[in-house]
This record gives sequence, structure tokens and C-alpha cells, in this order.
Amino acid sequence: MSETTPAHSESAPPESPYGDDGRDADGLPAEHRMLPRTRPSNAIDHVIMRVGNAASWIWALLIVVIITNVTVRYAFGRATVWLEELQLYFYAIGFIVGLSYAITWDRHVRVDALAERWSRRTRAWVELFGTVFLLLPFSGAILVEAVPYVRTSFTLNEASSSPGGLPHTWILKSFIVWGFGLIFLAGVSRLLRCTALLFHRPRPLW
Repeated sequence: MSETTPAHSESAPPESPYGDDGRDADGLPAEHRMLPRTRPSNAIDHVIMRVGNAASWIWALLIVVIITNVTVRYAFGRATVWLEELQLYFYAIGFIVGLSYAITWDRHVRVDALAERWSRRTRAWVELFGTVFLLLPFSGAILVEAVPYVRTSFTLNEASSSPGGLPHTWILKSFIVWGFGLIFLAGVSRLLRCTALLFHRPRPLW
């Protein structure tokens, strides 16, 4: 008597190569929505992950600046405007760079109470429309406006308006461009993964 292997349902998701440590074999994040990966999206995600990992050190620097600021203020009775501004600079840079990292890790805010009830294809359709009509146009519009804004600040060599504040304000403002550029790339990566699931274009890796 021959043994037969039960056929898998066509609607069943493919076996995932993800491990239990939150990352796949390439070191990229494994999120519970299990969108297939593609070669272009992997290339984009690797860039965002490297930038995000490097930028994560800014939170350690922020702690050092906060401790130094508090010590100078309460132990020596001196107020340092540039330290207070540096504290805000580090927080702003870490936050805006971290947004693309959160998208790549799928840790941004969602209405999970609804999404968890949907099928993989339904979630992919919702994410596709949200990316095409919300995320990409919004981040693109910010980039279009931010580039001349930063250029003007650089040309004027803009500095803090507060006495004793930091010079070269354009450095901080330039992170609007870097941050939303990374967000735009993260959106393109998610879009490619959605189309890979829905239309098999580009070709999914699994």
C-alpha cells in the first residue's frame, strides 16, 4: 500500500525562512506579517538597518549630554544653552532617523485590532494602497520642500537665535532630508514586498 502526501492548500502561506531570534538568515527583521522578500527590497533594507544601527548610538550620547547638563546646572550652578540645544538636537536626529528603522522592522503604529483579523493578501492590499497614496506622497512632498529649506539655511550659515546657542543650524535641518529620504526608501521596500506577494513582481525570494 503506497503512502500519499497530503496536498497543501493553495491559500496556505509558504514556509518562512525566519528564525526565532527576530531576524532571518540575512540579518533582516522577521515581522509577523510575513511579506516575501525580494532582492531590491533586501538591498534597501540592508542600507536602512546599517544606518539605523549606527544612529542608535546617538541615544547613548544623549544620556551623556543630559547627565553633563544636569551636573553643570545643579553642581556648579551654571546654565549652558548649547548643552540644552545639543540635547534637543540628538533627540530630534535619533527620532527622525529611527522612523525608517521602525518601518523596516514593522514596529510603526498600526490598527492591529483590525489587521490581525485579515488575511495576508488583504493586509498586503491595505499596505500597498497606504504606501502608494499616503506614505510615499507625504514623504516625497516633505523632501521637495525640505531641500530648498536646508539649502537656504546652509547659504546663510544659520545659527541659533539664543545667546550661547549652537552654530550651524543647517546640520540639524539637513536631517529632515536624510530622515525622510530613508522613510521614502523604506516605503519603496515595503511596496516591492507587497507587489511580490500580490503579483509576484518582483520575483519573491521565498
